[in-house]
Amino acid sequence: MATRPADVRIDDLASPRFPADVEAIRTAMTAMGADLHLEPDELLEAAAEQTGLDDFGDPRFREPLAVLCGALRTEAGLSPAGVTTTWSQLVTLLKNRLLVEDVLKRHPEIHALRIERPIVIAGLPRTGTTHLHNLMSADPALRSLPYWESLEPVLADDERQRRDEPDPRVARTEQALGVLNAALPLFRRMHEMTTHHVHEEIQLLAIDFSTMLFETMAVMPTWRDWYKSTDQSPTYRYLETVLKVLQWQRGGVRWVLKSPQHLEQFRPLMATFPDATFVVTHRDPVSITASLATMISYSARLSHERVDPRKIGRYWADRVEDMLHACVDERDVLPADQSLDVRFDEFMADDVAMVERIYRVAGQAMTPEARAAMDSFMADHPRGRHGGLIYDLADFGLDREERRRALRFYVERFAVREER
Repeated sequence: MATRPADVRIDDLASPRFPADVEAIRTAMTAMGADLHLEPDELLEAAAEQTGLDDFGDPRFREPLAVLCGALRTEAGLSPAGVTTTWSQLVTLLKNRLLVEDVLKRHPEIHALRIERPIVIAGLPRTGTTHLHNLMSADPALRSLPYWESLEPVLADDERQRRDEPDPRVARTEQALGVLNAALPLFRRMHEMTTHHVHEEIQLLAIDFSTMLFETMAVMPTWRDWYKSTDQSPTYRYLETVLKVLQWQRGGVRWVLKSPQHLEQFRPLMATFPDATFVVTHRDPVSITASLATMISYSARLSHERVDPRKIGRYWADRVEDMLHACVDERDVLPADQSLDVRFDEFMADDVAMVERIYRVAGQAMTPEARAAMDSFMADHPRGRHGGLIYDLADFGLDREERRRALRFYVERFAVREER
């Protein structure tokens, strides 16, 4: 096995530095951003023009879209390049919505499909969710969501290829990741992204414009308050519909799903997938806060000229605390015989044994084929192969002991081992 690269500290969180080739791209995006406006009507018009479609389905999504756009304009502090990136992301989501509605209109039989007994992972980032998700997704008996499909779940008719031709969505994802890796070369130390990498369904929830994914774009209290005060059940039902579309397109019998936002949405999750197996992951929340604040501060350089790590750190310290309170308060909503708690240290001690434990609760067979696929995945993707980062709460103006006291309610409830 190759030697693991040494851990490094990110020393330009507040004043990002970019390679010359990335600066050239940012300059071009800055020029484009001057002519773009994060206004709902402009975004809707662009999506309709680019697809030739005009039926967005249930108009309920227009309220959160308006709230989001208002927050992006008045609170996010986006750079002109950030406006360009965000405008493109939102138009893509609206295009996805149009294409999903078009498929459903032409194939109403999709609605009769069922999403049966999914395995749903709910846990904050850095709690082992990605590794667990990848391990189970290696099992050929389970259906998961590759990154390219999460970005563009439905291909437009004019791009449909013959069976022997490559899917253009894969090439687009490769290109986008090339730019991302050039601009954020240390990101893979936190969360490696590849075209066929198994991804969260949070991208599908975003098509309904009601998800905490948007909180990762910038600190936007107005958006956060709207999201937290709004029942997410309709959006989870929309997620179920999109999963049916994907199942109709590419098959799949039993899904394995994962998203951090599920941690504070147990009731909508349970109502939408009543026969699911729920896996709730846990890790020292102080360590999570440090790594999450680092990840979001580092990513913010793509959309901000200067980054305020202290502002981001305080925001996400509060949000982590919020989500963990929700987890503690609502954990018993998940039936005991359909759920289990997975502590990070126990999972890391024997990851496949933990998957076997999950499979027993889920009634999923650990076949020789599944075990071989998981062994192969681990051999090809050794943990830490890109090296790690040095995380320090002080970079965000946060005090470790204060956070320990604030989060003790969660540590004690789930017997989480504290890390030093």
